Amino acid sequence: MIDYINGVLVDIETQYVVVDHQGLGYQVYCPNPYRFQRQLEEKIKIFTYQHVREDLIRLFGFETKAERALFEKLLNVSGIGPKGALAILASGQPEHVVRAIEEEDEALLVKFPGVGKKTARQIILDLKGKLDEFAPSLFTDSDGLISGSKQAVNQVNEELEEALEALRALGYVEKELKKVRPKLEEEAMETDAYIKKALKLMLKI
Repeated sequence: MIDYINGVLVDIETQYVVVDHQGLGYQVYCPNPYRFQRQLEEKIKIFTYQHVREDLIRLFGFETKAERALFEKLLNVSGIGPKGALAILASGQPEHVVRAIEEEDEALLVKFPGVGKKTARQIILDLKGKLDEFAPSLFTDSDGLISGSKQAVNQVNEELEEALEALRALGYVEKELKKVRPKLEEEAMETDAYIKKALKLMLKI
């Protein structure tokens, strides 16, 4: 079991990051790889979970131990695999996921990719009352910021910047992004929603 990786962040893709440790490049799948954008070409520490299957060995990475532990809790829910657990953490702040489970907020849980009413109910049945160790403060990084987001005042800009980085990774140039950015800044959305709207706007350019 690899507990964590200390190394230089050398690449960010749509699903994973690449961390160079002593000349070896580790491909680490993350809830939202672009949250590490500020640390590109810098030394970082990522807490990992190693998933082993007959035909696959994959590393999943997280900013905090608590986020990794929540990922592992989600894996214990019937019907949720690594991909589903990762999607849940990518789409919502970890502390909000915990709160939704404890408050039996099915309406919030079904908003996550791949989570229908049946799965939402299963998550609540399997995990409610078992998440007492997940205090909101556990999901903060070394800068005191909530994992997966900035503090509320900066959240919109952070989501937008992550969306723009994803679009750059897809091959869009700054000239195209500058044309759609003013329209994107008019609304507060999550990263995926920004990306979808940007793509629609660029089709009209």
